[in-house]
Amino acid sequence: MAGNLTILTICGSLRKKSYNAALMRALPALAPAGMTLKNAPPWDGMPHYNADIQDTTGFPPEVEDFAAAVRGADGIILVTPEYNWTIPGGLKNALDWVSRMKDQPFKEKPVAIQSASQGPVGGARMQYHMRMALTYLNCFVFGTPEVFVSMAQNKFDKETLALTDEQTKAFVKQQLEAFAKFIERVRA
Repeated sequence: MAGNLTILTICGSLRKKSYNAALMRALPALAPAGMTLKNAPPWDGMPHYNADIQDTTGFPPEVEDFAAAVRGADGIILVTPEYNWTIPGGLKNALDWVSRMKDQPFKEKPVAIQSASQGPVGGARMQYHMRMALTYLNCFVFGTPEVFVSMAQNKFDKETLALTDEQTKAFVKQQLEAFAKFIERVRA
């Protein structure tokens, strides 16, 4: 990797015992040298997107903070569950808010996606929908390798939620290394 990269991680789950939050917490130990991961500011306090709010009082402070964090990162990793076969509503709301900004923060930002699920497809349907939303936001969406952690209940410690599955760890490492190279290509 040519330089240091600051990667913003965004978790799409608010649940305390979320496998996606646990996966996100595992990333720093799996990241290549020179990649620093930092968590996005909370997005759960954002009101539902409403153009009337935007037109009368502007963007809420939570939206501004979230957008500033996205702008300040070299790349983004979204680690999110699948709700009802699609993107969790709260996370989609955060994306909807920042999509309305004049200096839209996701524009030309490299973005990778990861998901964990207790089911057999590991969040694949959400990832498909997320790729569509990110394409609208004009991101540089990272392709492969993709990370789908299926049957997550068998891959994390039941008490600590530490990622214990070695094959999953290896696959996540592979994605992070490839994402770092992708960011360097995008920068060039």
